[in-house]
Amino acid sequence: SYVDQKVSVIMNDGRLVVGTLRGLDQTTNIIMQGCQERIFSEDEGVEVVELGLYMIRGDNIAVIGLVDENKDKELDLENLRGIPLPPLKH
Repeated sequence: SYVDQKVSVIMNDGRLVVGTLRGLDQTTNIIMQGCQERIFSEDEGVEVVELGLYMIRGDNIAVIGLVDENKDKELDLENLRGIPLPPLKH
């Protein structure tokens, strides 16, 4: 179970949210604490937007994965560049 662990969530619209998973239900609606959205850019570093407590509907989730907190702390987000993920097409 991923509950009470740091997870990364990629949503169907391409957004990436990182935080501590606090709960989920049978339809994969999730509640996360200490969340931040990470917005990638090819030209600038990653923009981090603090979200705090956050709920995501299960039908908006593409992928959930565990975060290696040691590696996450080593990331230099200010200098990390990347192509933003496009929205998921069904």
